[in-house]
Amino acid sequence: MTTERVNPPGLSPPTGFSHAVTTTGSRLVFLAGQTALDKDGRIVGATLPEQFERALANLLTALREAGGAPADLARVTVYTTDVDDYRAHAAELGRVWRRLAGREYPAMAVIGVVRLWDTQALVELDGVAAPD
Repeated sequence: MTTERVNPPGLSPPTGFSHAVTTTGSRLVFLAGQTALDKDGRIVGATLPEQFERALANLLTALREAGGAPADLARVTVYTTDVDDYRAHAAELGRVWRRLAGREYPAMAVIGVVRLWDTQALVELDGVAAPD
């Protein structure tokens, strides 16, 4: 499986995402939305950065169990209950991403939502990966 990040020079330079990702091969892993739930089903973390770190760790745990790695992520969607808070913490969230997932960024979108399934959740991540 080959994953290639495509960032055309005619578009704004991407920061923390890729404009497009291509994959070759036939295996895809669809990752369900992950929030900051611990193994007992409780939301952990009071701030968006704390919850983002746990949600990303949960997403990567599911990916690894399915035979993938962070570099295999082709698409991630971030749902947040406060886009302004997300933007205010963007640099910190980027550091969390690099520490947990590395410097290979998938195609991404951040979407503001009124609320998430768990009322205490501030952020949720889902994705698609293309592992070998």
